[in-house]
Amino acid sequence: MTALATPARTKPAAGGPQGTRPPRLTARRLAPYAFVLPALLLFAAFKLYPIAWSFVLSLHKTVGGVETFVGADNYTRLLHDPLFRTALGNTAVILVVQVPVMLILATGLAVAFDSAALRARSVFRLGFFLPMVTGLVAYGIVFSVLLNEEYGLVNWLLGLVGVDSVPWLVDPLWAKISLGLALTWHYTGYNAMILLARLQSIPGELYDAASVDGAGPWKSFRHVTLPGLRPALLLTTVLSTIGTLQIFDEPYVLTRGGPDNATLTIGVYLYQNAFTYFDFGYASAIAYALAVLIGILGLIQFRVLGDRK
Repeated sequence: MTALATPARTKPAAGGPQGTRPPRLTARRLAPYAFVLPALLLFAAFKLYPIAWSFVLSLHKTVGGVETFVGADNYTRLLHDPLFRTALGNTAVILVVQVPVMLILATGLAVAFDSAALRARSVFRLGFFLPMVTGLVAYGIVFSVLLNEEYGLVNWLLGLVGVDSVPWLVDPLWAKISLGLALTWHYTGYNAMILLARLQSIPGELYDAASVDGAGPWKSFRHVTLPGLRPALLLTTVLSTIGTLQIFDEPYVLTRGGPDNATLTIGVYLYQNAFTYFDFGYASAIAYALAVLIGILGLIQFRVLGDRK
């Protein structure tokens, strides 16, 4: 008599008879997303939505209080707008003249702050970094008072040595110089600290090897310091470029973009179109054109100054 074969018992699927995941495991997997969700919602509400709506606005024009779809007309208008070209040219002058001067000064300060021959280095570092802590509007007002043609402290000091009063904020050329001085005073120390942080990470053995090979201070700076500072120089160049192209507070507080549009920047012109003329469509088109310009210049800088490997 043959024994009947008993059917093999199948093992229940993990997580329950129906193969579902345990509730605890599912909750653990979803917990990180629950913590991130508030930040994502805030980012979407206050970043993504304004960016998307700004693009929609750039395709419209306000006519009689009604938003009318005009397609790419606002972008075409940019190409034929003389004031936009003026603002673009003024911003380019600041970018080409003031930014290199500022970064050269910042590099020199970083080297000085790292030198053992400088006593009380912490005091000097703090003193040069403090301007960055000052609010943009606050220091703009201070400079507007200092550079006032009639009762400014700077012209008073120049008068003590027999120098005539300088029209710092009312002459087109001097207004640009005043803006450059204010920007240099405010941002040089900040960039110097970034460069100093990178400078302190360069191994001292490289300087010892260069000294053994007969390199003097200048050759050591050229062949050891500058190559070592390359990543920090790229960072400060990109940050300074973005900041310069977006500059608004300083020219608005100092000169309101004048005299004769001499300090009219893209940021000031965007503000004027949005909140003076209430042409939000054209202002949005300016903002997107500025974003594209920043992206192009950033890519060029990474190609030129980035690691070629």
